[in-house]
Amino acid sequence: MRVWIDLTAPAHVLVFQPLIKMLRERGDEVEVTSRDYAQTVQLLELHRVEAEVLGRHGGRSRLGKARSLFSRMHALRDWARERRFDAALTHGSHELTLTAHRLGIPSATTFDYEYAWLQHQLGCRAATRVVVPEAIPPERLERYGVGPEKLGRYEGLKEEYYLAGFEPDPNVLAQWTIDPARALVVVRTPPDVSLYHRRSNPLFPQVLERLGRDDSVQAIVVPRTSAQREFVRGLGLPSVLVPDRAVDAQSLIAASDLVVSAGGTMNREAVALGVPVYTTFGGRLGGVDEMLIRDGRLIPLSDPRALDLRKREGGRERVRRDPAILLDLLLSSL
Repeated sequence: MRVWIDLTAPAHVLVFQPLIKMLRERGDEVEVTSRDYAQTVQLLELHRVEAEVLGRHGGRSRLGKARSLFSRMHALRDWARERRFDAALTHGSHELTLTAHRLGIPSATTFDYEYAWLQHQLGCRAATRVVVPEAIPPERLERYGVGPEKLGRYEGLKEEYYLAGFEPDPNVLAQWTIDPARALVVVRTPPDVSLYHRRSNPLFPQVLERLGRDDSVQAIVVPRTSAQREFVRGLGLPSVLVPDRAVDAQSLIAASDLVVSAGGTMNREAVALGVPVYTTFGGRLGGVDEMLIRDGRLIPLSDPRALDLRKREGGRERVRRDPAILLDLLLSSL
C-alpha cells in the first residue's frame, strides 16, 4: 500500500512518527509532506522524518489563511497527482483531505479539539474517516458531517499512544545551567495564530512575570514561533530561559516539576507523563480538557499566585497505549 501523510504543525510529527515506522515495517510505502509552520520542520529534522515541505502558515488574518489554503492545495495536488497513493492520513490537515478527495484518494483525519469550526467543516466533510478520542461527544461532530459510518473513537489521550515507547533523555537539561534546588517549570506559549484562539491571552504574561522574577524557580519557555521567542527574551526576566531551536519537549516535561501551558498538546503530554500541569488556555474547552479537569489531571489557572511551585516528588503512573490501535482506526474503511 502507498500511503501519503501530511504534517502541518509541530505536534503532528510526534503523533505520526510511530505510525510511519509501523507502516514501513509491514512493507507499506510512505511519503510525507509538511508545512513550514512554527517548529514543524525543525522537529522533522530532530526526529529524522523526511518530508517534502510545501507551503507555509497564512498568519493571523482570514485572508492570509485563505490564500495559504488555496496555494498549498494547488501545490499538494501537483505533488500527489502522479504518485498513485492508496490512502492519505493526517492530524487535522483539511488541505490533505480536500486534496485527496479531489484526487479520489481515501483519507483519514484525526484530532482532539472539536471547536476548530472552519478547519473541521472543510476537513471532516472531505475525509473518508474521522478518528477522535472517546472524550469528545459524537453529537458535537455532527455539525461537520461526521456520522456513525465515518467516525472512529479511541480510549484515552493520543499522547498515551505516541508516547507509549518513549523514555526521557536524561541529558536533556545539559545545554543549560540548572540549579537542582529550584523548581523547574516548563511553560508553553499560547497558540496565538489559531482562529479558535484569536483573542490574546492576558493571563499568560502574568504567569511569565510571576515565574520570571521568582528566584526559587527556573522556567524554560518553549515558544511556538520566532516572534514569540524574541518577545519572551525581550522581557528580560531573570528566571526564564528560552531555547534557540526546537527541543526534545517530552524529555523536558519529564524532567520538570510542573508544566504551565496555554495550548493543548503539551498539557496532555504532561498528563501522559505523570507531571502536574496547569492550563491557561483562553479558548472554549473541548471534551478532552473537560474530562481531564473533571478527573483532576489538569488544573485550570485563573490567577498566577495559585501556582504550586514546589519540587515534585514522584508523579502519576504513566498510561501507555498501543499506537497500532490508532493506525488500525485510521486505516479502517479506507
